[in-house]
Amino acid sequence: MAFLEPSGLQGPSAYRAPGEGRSTWLALASEIDPEVARYFLVSARCGCFMQAARSLNIKATLLRKRLAQLEEHLRHSLFTYQGNGLVLSRDGQQLQAQLIALAHERRLPVTEQPLIRLAVAEPILHDILGRDLIALLRRNASVRLEIISIDSQLSLQAVEVDVVLWLSDADGPVPGPSFVTEPPRALARLQYLPHIAKRYSRLTTRPDSVEDLDDYMLVQWQPDAQVGALQPWNRVVEQRLAAVVQVHAYSLMLEMIRCGACIGLLPHYMSSFDRGLVALPGLLAESMQRQVWLAVNAQVEDAQAVRMIVELIVSTFEGRREWFD
Repeated sequence: MAFLEPSGLQGPSAYRAPGEGRSTWLALASEIDPEVARYFLVSARCGCFMQAARSLNIKATLLRKRLAQLEEHLRHSLFTYQGNGLVLSRDGQQLQAQLIALAHERRLPVTEQPLIRLAVAEPILHDILGRDLIALLRRNASVRLEIISIDSQLSLQAVEVDVVLWLSDADGPVPGPSFVTEPPRALARLQYLPHIAKRYSRLTTRPDSVEDLDDYMLVQWQPDAQVGALQPWNRVVEQRLAAVVQVHAYSLMLEMIRCGACIGLLPHYMSSFDRGLVALPGLLAESMQRQVWLAVNAQVEDAQAVRMIVELIVSTFEGRREWFD
């Protein structure tokens, strides 16, 4: 197998085979580029190239190539497999010991990652964006990301972040964040409908009028009670003298609908998100709609890192376009 000329090794002594002496390993360890040394130490600590690459925020193929170059020019194998586990060889253990010793004398550089603050409307975070954010973190374990859930207009106004994703009641982005942003971008229009779990309602007996709701318990996510665009449903809930439950956790409302035989108001995409839920169109004469907006703070410290988050959000919505059409 041919190897590329390594940029991580310096000096002619990097090309000679190490002897068994401790002093020789110390000399070679001191000449290894700090970045390559870090690659080696993280791989040794993780015992897995894939996990090490995630921690270093690089591709696993690049990591393995740089370590292969290191092994080639040291002319010693540094890693070996025992079963399914990756462990250090005897030479790898000697190199690790010398690099750790050197770390007390010189601090191996740790690349500081910029802190990105992301604020997202709670339903969007739970239903649409959560899985892709988890996938992003699995690919980039060194990312510094603060995720803030927005459950009301008050909480939207109370934060200043790098990227914000919120819901408005009108065609425009107002009311929006309190800080100055770049021009907001409309991502989707959501229609809201009452939903019920299929397991608790047969097609022929599902309610098709407000009067039919008397036979069912209603559940409402409390922050929705303050949303003007959802007033047709809110009036129905307010008129209830019994068989109604108010919850402050969005996930609990979903569980009440899924498992508690309740009817609750949800965005129309929920039947795509959860095949066990079905919308009940025609119950209310008035349409209820909200719009999803994305904006970036006008002053961000690391534009590239913020762009990565924005591209993830836009890609997520584009990939689920059929949910909103």
